[in-house]
Amino acid sequence: MSLSAAIRTAQSILSNTSKQTLVVSDNIANANNPNYARRAPMLQSNLGGSLSVSVHRTENKLLLSQSLDSISASHAQFIVADGFSRIKTTLGGNDNELSPSRYLGNLQTALQTLSATPGNTTLAATVVSDAKDLADNLNNASAAVQQLRLDADFAIKQGVDKLNSLLADFEQTNQTVVAGTLSGEDVSQALDKRDTLLREISSLVGIRTIERQGNDLAIYTTGGQTLFEKIPRSVSFVPTTGFDPTTNGNAIYIDGVPLAVGQGVQTSAKGELAAQLQVRDSIAPSYQNQLDEIARGLVVAFAEHDQSASALPDMPGLFTWAGGTVPTAPAIVPGMSGSIMVNPALVPGSGNPMLLRDGGINGAAYVSNPSGAAGFSGLLDSYVTGLNEPMDFDPTALAGSRTGLIEYTSGSIGWLEAGRSEASNASETRHAESTRILETYSKETGVNVDEEMTLMLKLEQSYKASTKLLATIDEMMNALMAVVR
Repeated sequence: MSLSAAIRTAQSILSNTSKQTLVVSDNIANANNPNYARRAPMLQSNLGGSLSVSVHRTENKLLLSQSLDSISASHAQFIVADGFSRIKTTLGGNDNELSPSRYLGNLQTALQTLSATPGNTTLAATVVSDAKDLADNLNNASAAVQQLRLDADFAIKQGVDKLNSLLADFEQTNQTVVAGTLSGEDVSQALDKRDTLLREISSLVGIRTIERQGNDLAIYTTGGQTLFEKIPRSVSFVPTTGFDPTTNGNAIYIDGVPLAVGQGVQTSAKGELAAQLQVRDSIAPSYQNQLDEIARGLVVAFAEHDQSASALPDMPGLFTWAGGTVPTAPAIVPGMSGSIMVNPALVPGSGNPMLLRDGGINGAAYVSNPSGAAGFSGLLDSYVTGLNEPMDFDPTALAGSRTGLIEYTSGSIGWLEAGRSEASNASETRHAESTRILETYSKETGVNVDEEMTLMLKLEQSYKASTKLLATIDEMMNALMAVVR
């Protein structure tokens, strides 16, 4: 080998070693970066036999796809579990001390006490007070449910805005990848960013990706809608300014197609958006329906019945509501729990609580104790027993179809507790699964510092060898120059 060839060889080794060292240094610096995929410096032969360094980015497309799916499922299940948990807070602590069931139990106890001493006006006022507490509880619970729906709607708006922003970023990053691939540049950094964006997008909506020619990537939802294909597709949503039980929220449209609402306690939703739709349009309304059925049951159970021969219709007694009637059909009356109240005719001060014993809130035809006997308890007894007598409920409310009102309120708690428990357990399971997949993916594509340090030592040895070769060449050159002089 000539001296000039030896010099070129040594310079090539130094240059390649320097490039490899830079790659390894970057790997070590990003060892704790979850969005960084390891780069492997590879020596490749060129035409003419020279060697150069190419950078290979570690990938595992199957694990990446699995991780995206697990992220979507985990985020969706968390939203559903959180929805159930927020409803549960309206019941109070572990004893459910703020539940309609607890307040109804207090009312029944007060009625039993009054029934034993029906002439006691103080006890009658206590019954009215307990009834007001129950009505207020239902009002507050209904308002809390509608606030939950409004919060979910707001979260959807934020999620849609974030998704559109992520897709815009994805377009720029994808263009960088495609252009760099075409020109033969190292696009590892852009690929890292693109994968990071995919993970963020998958937290909002379930996705599938298809790689096209030139490292181009297209994104579709798991439902088949196009999210990105060369350019971002439109994701639109019109928020609702306020909710009541009759309000229907708007759909999310992706490329003109509505996003499907999640179904089931172990939700079918992929990503936060479909899960928020489920909370807004399914979970919260189901509990609202149960509250409305409890309110309807109260109006029916305490209704006044005609005591004359006129066959007059039943009228609201202890409880009334905005509609001012006694519903006859076993069907949900939307929003009834939000307007139920104690009949003003019974409120001490402006009304007479003893009408609860005697009847006649709605006139003489509804009086059950015309003589005003102080010991009359027949009407009060009927109210006490009526709370346990089977009545028909709308089965679509999911808390029972034919049962006593006391049992129905307990069944509502059971529905909520069962849903919360199942959703929370599923959330923990899916989170653990997502964590496991991400850890596996990280082991496959991330940086192992020990391995990088071992490689760095080898590069040091290569560097020392090349510098030793250069030193030898320098000695030979000096010897030749001395001969010439």
